[in-house]
Amino acid sequence: MISFLRRQTPSRSSGPRPTDTKATAALSGFSLLSGEPVAAWSGRSYQALSRAGFMRNPVAHRAVRMVAETAAAVPWLLYRGRDEEPDHAALALLCRPNSRQGGADFLEALYGHLLLAGNAYVEPLAIGDELRELHLLRPDRVTPVEGRDGWLIGYDYRAAGTTRRLPADTDAVAGHLSGNQPSRPALLHLKLFHPLDDHVGFSPLVAAGAALDLSNAAAGWNKALLDNSARPSGALVYQPKEGQNLSDDQYERLKQELEAGYAGAVNAGRPLILEGGLDWKAMGLSPRDMDFAEAKNGAARDIALSLGVPPMLIGIPGDNTYANYQEANRAFYRLTILPLIARTAQSFSTWLGDIYGEALRLEPDLDRIAGLSGERDALWARIGSAQFLTDAEKREAVGY
Repeated sequence: MISFLRRQTPSRSSGPRPTDTKATAALSGFSLLSGEPVAAWSGRSYQALSRAGFMRNPVAHRAVRMVAETAAAVPWLLYRGRDEEPDHAALALLCRPNSRQGGADFLEALYGHLLLAGNAYVEPLAIGDELRELHLLRPDRVTPVEGRDGWLIGYDYRAAGTTRRLPADTDAVAGHLSGNQPSRPALLHLKLFHPLDDHVGFSPLVAAGAALDLSNAAAGWNKALLDNSARPSGALVYQPKEGQNLSDDQYERLKQELEAGYAGAVNAGRPLILEGGLDWKAMGLSPRDMDFAEAKNGAARDIALSLGVPPMLIGIPGDNTYANYQEANRAFYRLTILPLIARTAQSFSTWLGDIYGEALRLEPDLDRIAGLSGERDALWARIGSAQFLTDAEKREAVGY
């Protein structure tokens, strides 16, 4: 407001130099009013998305947690061939990956890395010929290393001021724990589809970057508006009756009084006392003109949809895609959670199968997913009423 007053108030001294200053200020004010606005976007790196999204934006935070926690809570089954192996060492390792994390904590962090970075890296720790622990590596500390032919030859991991090379060749670990020639287990790299990169994944939050910035900017604008008496910005216009300008002492006194008596949340609602020749002109658009609420809800919907969460589940108004909450929850499981678990299970199955030297298959235990209990009940009812199936065929039809 003070800077605007400087441009609008005529010069306080006489002479040719103030005339030049007045002309420059007038041109500057015109350029600010008529210039094309340039939007400021936040970064799209893992750290920038983590800070601006997960750590600052409530919609992104809740959506990421919903996907990660829900997917991590789904139990896994392990099969060797057609036989279920509830006591296999690989399944026990996934239930307790390391001494600091349980299975749910490990998978929640893994899915969080996938959503925020588009990549997740799992480092195996083997002692002798036994795979002991699994550790997650922060995606921003891992750099894929290409060979001369463009194929991956490893990953560089930077931490604590040092860099170490981790192998990427899964063929080199075949039979590692089956008694053959031992070799160092390869790093497991899970990634989401990226159309323009061969080696790293694409974060869903990058696609919602504009909505994320809009949501954060709306919250910051609303907070700043409350801090300034919940009123739009404006300018003091000096309109002298006799054509005189403010003196230096008058200008400084007005500036100090405005900053001390009317700025900040402490002075919210305090009336502005104006002397002769001063008039307050409000500037800027009102929240109604900016359609503030709808813009904020629209940005929230875009963030939630980019992460695969129906807006209804987060409580965003204006979304009536699904008939009720139960239908939205079922769609959340079918369209987001199960595909994410399936791709993760397939990657772990191939990776652990190469390490243990046997064909392993991980699958989610759908019978223990509360959100899909209605579908399972309907399936069991249909299969149970099928008189042309034997008991063995019915068991196989429902997944046993």
